[in-house]
Amino acid sequence: MSKTQIILIAVVVLVVGALLGFVIGRSGGADINKTVAIDSKGVTSDVYNPDSYKKLYPLQYESYMEAKNYPEGRDKPGDFGGDKLFDHKERQTGLPVLFAANAFSKDYKDDRGHVWALEDLYASLRVTRDDSLPTATKGACITCKSPYLEQLYKDYPGNGGWDYAKQPFADIEAKVPVDHGSINCATCHDPQTHELRVVNKALIEAFALLPEYNYDLSENAAVKPSTQDMRSLVCAQCHVEYYFEPGSFKVIFPWTEGWTPQEQYKYYEKQLADTSTTAFKRDFVHGVSEALILKAQHPDFETWITGTHGKAGVSCADCHMPFMAKNGEKYSTHDVTSPLRTVKESCMTCHNQTEDWLIESVTSLQDNFWFTQHEAEQAVVELHNTIKAAKDAGIDSALIEKAQKQVRQAQWYWDFLAAENSMGFHNPDQGMQTAMEAVVIAKNMTLELAKAMK
Repeated sequence: MSKTQIILIAVVVLVVGALLGFVIGRSGGADINKTVAIDSKGVTSDVYNPDSYKKLYPLQYESYMEAKNYPEGRDKPGDFGGDKLFDHKERQTGLPVLFAANAFSKDYKDDRGHVWALEDLYASLRVTRDDSLPTATKGACITCKSPYLEQLYKDYPGNGGWDYAKQPFADIEAKVPVDHGSINCATCHDPQTHELRVVNKALIEAFALLPEYNYDLSENAAVKPSTQDMRSLVCAQCHVEYYFEPGSFKVIFPWTEGWTPQEQYKYYEKQLADTSTTAFKRDFVHGVSEALILKAQHPDFETWITGTHGKAGVSCADCHMPFMAKNGEKYSTHDVTSPLRTVKESCMTCHNQTEDWLIESVTSLQDNFWFTQHEAEQAVVELHNTIKAAKDAGIDSALIEKAQKQVRQAQWYWDFLAAENSMGFHNPDQGMQTAMEAVVIAKNMTLELAKAMK
């Protein structure tokens, strides 16, 4: 073969290779493992506005804004999770009784996603802006809704930065703009380095009491958690159970006894027995049974960390913010939503079953879990009503007090499951056991009251 022929062959190979690369890139066949360098210079102004990050991270920004295209939410495989806008009372008919005398009885809408968080909060019927009323909403309610939280700590430096929490809600609302102040880039990323970070002091303080986890989340920590750990810890700023400390309204995560609903109930029972002025006794006094009721929030982190995926080191972001590829660029989607919308990227990087098989497995688990959870809901409703009937019948006060303690525990177990967003998927074994415990507690106590009334 002549030198000229060799040169011609080499040219042809290079041209064909270039054409194939162009076709594959344009046809969506980009390698999802390819990482493209990004200019990560810091954002110096409007750090709490996602628009400030748009040019640096256009794909992340575009995906973050995706939910804005669906003001009523979106459908997905299955009947649970996601961001479809509806009131839970439509499906859980026992809620008006379970939350009697509590604001959740009149407004318990599902979430529409991070980009809507602040707007949904400001529009909620649970918010009472008249600070002269005993049910007045306080600034603490904005803690998990906005990166402006960082600024609020600076504006109200008293009590370690928690003084904003006890301010009238309307005062704090005026400081956080609804047009761009929802959960966004600065909630989880340092505006200068763009590395993952934790803003919420409640999480920093919670892990300071759990040295066995070695998660020093303070700004000047000598050793930072790994990036993989941070891909869950940034979510743990908000997707957790919490309560407001009486008097200060400081946000506290009840984790020192453990993660499970049973262990957290033990924590709250210790609070109930505590005689100090800051001890937390209840979220509300029930309007039917007059029991001291605990209202669970959204303990997604707790159920994840005790479940199969959490124990295996699969992060929240691995499933809810999977890596995608567009035009040859790899990025983590910031359309934080149900993995059932992104099964290929969220699940099939680890699981080798088909997409249909995986969806059916998840939805059937959620359907079965819903049935058991709903049984617990109905059992607790029956117990509340039976307690009232027993009181009206003049049953011994000691038995009434026992029943009120039992309904407090049973409702906590049910609510821990109902308020959690995965409908049992994060930890189905723990969830099914807890639901059945709620049923047994409620049914046995209802039977005991019924016998006493004969």
